[in-house]
Amino acid sequence: MNMFNQFLWVIVPYMCLVVFIGGHIYRYRKDQFNWTAKSSEFIEKKQLKFGSILFHLGIIPVIFGHVAGLGIPKSWMEALGVNDHLYHIGAVYIGGFFGVATLLGMLILTSRRFTIKNVRRLSSASDLIVNSLLLFIVFMGMYSTVVTNAVQPEFDYRETISVWFRGLFMFRPDPALMADVPFSFKLHILSGFAIFAFWPFSRLVHVWSVPLNYIGRSYILYRRNKSN
Repeated sequence: MNMFNQFLWVIVPYMCLVVFIGGHIYRYRKDQFNWTAKSSEFIEKKQLKFGSILFHLGIIPVIFGHVAGLGIPKSWMEALGVNDHLYHIGAVYIGGFFGVATLLGMLILTSRRFTIKNVRRLSSASDLIVNSLLLFIVFMGMYSTVVTNAVQPEFDYRETISVWFRGLFMFRPDPALMADVPFSFKLHILSGFAIFAFWPFSRLVHVWSVPLNYIGRSYILYRRNKSN
């Protein structure tokens, strides 16, 4: 069991991170022409619009919440006056609100990709895997937040998961901290690392290509040809 925990909570995370970094470097150097989101908007717009808005409005606060919850030690929060009760309100109610928005968005987007024939035909295998895996990750996150926390209120992930997670970046991860973590949290974490490993080989690479240069770009001028 100790070797299995060592594999799951030390070897697997580092393998996924290595694939994430190395895969992006390889993809950028060898496959820039396919570095795209491959939009299917011209086939169906309504579900894409509502699903995409809900997902993107929800996922950004959810990501920041994960960064704060995993990256900031509990003692630092308490030093700032954020006790367990205040933190619980923020994590469950505020985080839950944006989590529901993210989940609804993913349900719409995944249903659209699988049930609309022309969208499904345009989709690659990686597109279907990404949608399914993201939906599973968001669902398990919501399940852990709402159900597991209600059934096991004594569990505090900031004393186990967060400490283990920070240890990864200091190259001192302690797999023993994950031994008694509820199963739903473990599934959420492992599926999260799986999407990081799959990321470089899917449409998710378009996240790094936000066209910020458009903000300061000069206007494109169109002039009529008077000779015509």
